[in-house]
Amino acid sequence: METMRIRPPITLRPPTFTGRLHDPRTATAVGRLLGAAIAVCFVTGVISHYLQRPPDWLAGSLPSRPYWGYRLTQGLHVASGIAAVPLLLAKLWTVYPRLFVRPALRSLRHALERLSVGVLVAAALFQLTTGLLNTAQWYPWPFSFVPVHFAVAWLLAGALVLHIAVKYPQIRAHWRRRSPGTLELPAADGPDRRSLLTGVAAAVGAVTLTTVGQSLTPLGRLDLLAPRHPDHGPQHLPVNRTAVAARVSAPALAGWRLDVTGPRPYTLTLDELAALPQHTVTLPIACVEGWSKSARWTGVRVQDLVERAGAPPGAALRVVSLERRGAYRVMEMGGGYTDDPLTLLALRLNGEVLSLDHGFPARIIAPDRPGVWQTKWVGRIEVL
Repeated sequence: METMRIRPPITLRPPTFTGRLHDPRTATAVGRLLGAAIAVCFVTGVISHYLQRPPDWLAGSLPSRPYWGYRLTQGLHVASGIAAVPLLLAKLWTVYPRLFVRPALRSLRHALERLSVGVLVAAALFQLTTGLLNTAQWYPWPFSFVPVHFAVAWLLAGALVLHIAVKYPQIRAHWRRRSPGTLELPAADGPDRRSLLTGVAAAVGAVTLTTVGQSLTPLGRLDLLAPRHPDHGPQHLPVNRTAVAARVSAPALAGWRLDVTGPRPYTLTLDELAALPQHTVTLPIACVEGWSKSARWTGVRVQDLVERAGAPPGAALRVVSLERRGAYRVMEMGGGYTDDPLTLLALRLNGEVLSLDHGFPARIIAPDRPGVWQTKWVGRIEVL
């Protein structure tokens, strides 16, 4: 009689990782670079956010100098965010075997560590993914990008602080090559670790050099991967929102008039506006997607228009565009901007009459101000 063989039950065992670079020293070396990139991204992001959407208590006192301030902070924000992508991938590769450590929860400290890691990873992936898609102006989600990106940034910062606090003993032990904990590692790890870190540094350098040219114009020739090039666009300047998208057409601008309200309201035709004293300034225009470029703008000082309306120096303004709809159709400007002699109602760009896509017949250009608030197709200025 043939006997049946009974197979033992299948048991699931956690995988075994033999790679020597999944160690605390490598994780610390990558993590401190990732932490620095996230810190720069967070601080510059908060500054850029408040320049774009200031709370009421701050709106009237935003500074207009340095005139290149928004260009610098937004450029650093996008560049540090892009640099963080390969750093985050390297960090995740280094530490992912920790997900299979059993038991899953060993103590309150271990539970806090797991919680901080989960929130940190989820928030970092969300921020870097949505931020990259924002540079391409692609929004495949049902929520508004700016407020959600801003809120999750605080969540990410909080999770990072908690993670550093929980992991501080390990971070301190493996911070330097000759730290006490690091010296306990096998010497054979050294060459492999240096190769890994060199590769990560090369990846960070490559993605930075091939994208930062969109705002750092001397490196414009290396701008291969960024969605925008600072020289591509009408009159050699990029355009985010075209006249077609804003539903502004040349025939609709026939007979254009500028209405200025205030103690002494008045109306100007384009010829009358062009007959006023004209001033030329060189100012950068910088957008939240990360591109920026300096250009030569010519037009009438806003402070002169305010004075003609009988308003005191430094009066706040509301500027209304002729575009039919859009989140940035109406813009308010604090006294710090209206009183700055660099703030113009521009009629010309680099010596040429503004193209329709750049806001013909008149647009605002002001120092240290986000591009979305450099209102195009201006139809009315109200002194508040």
